[in-house]
Amino acid sequence: MTRPPTAAQRRVVDAADPVTGRLRGTRAQLTALVERGLAFRHPRPPHDHFLTPAGHRIREAEEEVEAVSEAPAAGDASSGGGVFSARVGGEEEAYDGAGRVREVHSAWQGLLELRRMTNPDGATDRPCGWERANLVRAAALALEAAGHPPAGPDADGYRVRATPQPEAVAVYGPDGTALRACAATLERAGWQTGEYTEPRTRARYLLASPRRV
Repeated sequence: MTRPPTAAQRRVVDAADPVTGRLRGTRAQLTALVERGLAFRHPRPPHDHFLTPAGHRIREAEEEVEAVSEAPAAGDASSGGGVFSARVGGEEEAYDGAGRVREVHSAWQGLLELRRMTNPDGATDRPCGWERANLVRAAALALEAAGHPPAGPDADGYRVRATPQPEAVAVYGPDGTALRACAATLERAGWQTGEYTEPRTRARYLLASPRRV
């Protein structure tokens, strides 16, 4: 199995020429990418280095997921002009239809590929570093990709919100059945969940964290 690149090596991959895949970096970085099967050294002078198909897949997967990182913060209804946004729930505008289903599916597949390429053991059943850095967006994508309806202007559904706790998000649902269904989905996606009650409002919610092992 190809070893995942380090953060520094991923930056070199990200900076590759978008058309030719030509790489620029230190000799050590380029050599390491060759050893990982992500680059090759051209046999003719000046012996430049270029991305292999595997290297292109890493960059494409990261670009796919980077679009998800443009999702609005909790409570922000803006979707950004034409940029895919994972729905965290509470947006004032609905984004439904077959086109939306395809976008969500594509983003989720890109995230699975990013897991495969960046988790040390290549696991796709466990969240990766990008998800830990973008908890609300990652949890929302997992829920929307599984078909759960987000809260919107004309319908109730899930709402994913940040919490003061490290590596944890709160997920709210319209009722206990929906909340348990969200918990099952997140657990299948590699998250740990627990159900709690807010002391002041008595509202039930999930506390979800990315699983490490």
